[in-house]
Amino acid sequence: MHDVSDPRNASILINVNGELKPRAEAVVSVFDSGFMLGDGVWEGLRVQDATAAFLDRHLDRLFEGAKAIAMDLGLSRDDLARRLYETIDANGMTNGVHVRLMVTRGIRSTPYQDPRVVVGAPTVVIIAEYKEPDPAIYERGLKLFTVHVRRGDPAVQDQKINSHSKLNCILASIQATQAEADEALMLDPHGFVATCNSTHFFIVRRGEVWTSSGKYCLGGITRQLALEVAREAGIPAVEKDFSLTDVYGADEAFVTGTFAGIVPVREVDGRKLECRGPMVERLQRLYIERMDRDIADQKRPFDGTQDRP
Repeated sequence: MHDVSDPRNASILINVNGELKPRAEAVVSVFDSGFMLGDGVWEGLRVQDATAAFLDRHLDRLFEGAKAIAMDLGLSRDDLARRLYETIDANGMTNGVHVRLMVTRGIRSTPYQDPRVVVGAPTVVIIAEYKEPDPAIYERGLKLFTVHVRRGDPAVQDQKINSHSKLNCILASIQATQAEADEALMLDPHGFVATCNSTHFFIVRRGEVWTSSGKYCLGGITRQLALEVAREAGIPAVEKDFSLTDVYGADEAFVTGTFAGIVPVREVDGRKLECRGPMVERLQRLYIERMDRDIADQKRPFDGTQDRP
């Protein structure tokens, strides 16, 4: 899903292990675990009114992923939150900002998989950029193409870990691009619909909202919020196995993600769907209301430079 490029990003400061660096100087070692092996976890966050939306949920997922791969981040939740806000504030950012928070296992003494060759602390990089989706996508919608690349089972690589190892999704994205689609629709090992390569997928059928069982996809934060706001509004919203036949016969479809929120789908494998139908429009409104509440309820971490509440 493409963004609208912003020239201000050329002069941003990037946080590398607690130090703010100009973009051209923000580098990591060739021996870093993330560069060498894709060994790490990350989060993408939206910033509104100088506040990271749903920060607690993102930190929950980050720490859970780090624990799953037996990686001690070496920082507390408050430490990471402070570092994130230091980066946002140093760049004078308030709105229209996307943050990538990345943690790798750190520097390795030699190119080798065994984590016992890691020397030193994890590498923590925070990139905050002015980045917003093209506003036209909310009316135009997305074109999806079902790719041959499948989502693997947890014994191969657990899809619930938001890891730096994204080759599975990249291969899916390449095939979708070659098919002149915006995103790849991916199936699970049994042929049921799983997710998209960088977003989560939903369909609307007869007043109900369906998404995958969740067994073969990342525990998406916007995905979960879409389910929550629908249920709170009395809309039947279920996680279940369903096939492409169900998709092709759907009334509406949409994808969810931190970057763009809820985005309508206009076409799947050449089958046309109602683009930004009444259900998608309603869910978009409910999601924005929920995000506004979260922003209003948050308190930024005390960093010693502001008065305590």
